[in-house]
Amino acid sequence: MKNTNQLLSLLFIVGFNTLNAQGDRLSDYVQPIDGSQLQLEMTGIPAGNFLMGSPALEHNRSKDEGPVHEVSLSAFYISKYEITWEIYNLFVNRTIDSVVQNNKANDLKLAMDAIAGATVPYVDMSLGMGTGKGLPVGNVTHYAASQFCKWLSAKTGHFYRLPTEAEWEYSARAGTRTAYYFGDDPNSLKDYAWYYENSNDTYHPVGQKLPNAWGLYDMHGNVAEWTLDHYVPEAYSKRVAHTQSPREQLATSYPNTVRGGSYYDDAEYIRSAARLGSTENWKMRDPQFPKSKWWNTDAPFVGFRVVRDPNIPNENEIHKYWGE
Repeated sequence: MKNTNQLLSLLFIVGFNTLNAQGDRLSDYVQPIDGSQLQLEMTGIPAGNFLMGSPALEHNRSKDEGPVHEVSLSAFYISKYEITWEIYNLFVNRTIDSVVQNNKANDLKLAMDAIAGATVPYVDMSLGMGTGKGLPVGNVTHYAASQFCKWLSAKTGHFYRLPTEAEWEYSARAGTRTAYYFGDDPNSLKDYAWYYENSNDTYHPVGQKLPNAWGLYDMHGNVAEWTLDHYVPEAYSKRVAHTQSPREQLATSYPNTVRGGSYYDDAEYIRSAARLGSTENWKMRDPQFPKSKWWNTDAPFVGFRVVRDPNIPNENEIHKYWGE
């Protein structure tokens, strides 16, 4: 019991220091997508340190969530909501590519015709759950989500990409150390998340549940979200006590890390620290050979949100962030 109390005290102290180690927060902004009436609401996330992973005492934690380690991150922006079918279909259909983007940034210069085009799906990739207003996109592969980020970057002149695992968890926690960003009691989840108990086996329009302290919606449940990282179960055990901007480089097509859990998951799988690796079974019913690099057929529960990185990598590195 003495060791347990010491651990809890340490986590409290470090957690308190973490909350006070955050830098100035970037200003939120709205990213228009000219040629459409759609836009992305981007939330500024402050630079800071946080404890990544779950402590051994957290209920229902998995071995791949530890050990807890301190991570430092630079400031970045993340989309307030999960990417919707409406926005993603702008990339699929490519009807607005030639429309001039007003007030286009000069963070990077990328020709629109250099962007690979996603194939139009041959079946309903929502599997009957719908692609209407505000519904989160699902059944997109990690590669497709990364190429959407490349397309959005070319369209706007800002550098967009998927979040790293560390950025995702830091954003989800919003300064908290509890199992969920609202506390530890899963009985409160119905107010914050669409998950197995209340979803009726379908995703729901984004932003209907309560946000976290940084104004981000659906970080728990609705659709699970791709991150940049290769899924390495023992990754945390190989890190030093204090790690700057960790990222597990993609080594193979599978598994990649998914975060946040979905409408299909029980409460334990949508905790802030919960991790999941992708699998080839998410394409099980794809009759094509080779199977599509753009679409899954059995993972409507997986979507994504985007990050805008103010720190532009060099040209050799930047394409790695887009899965190239």
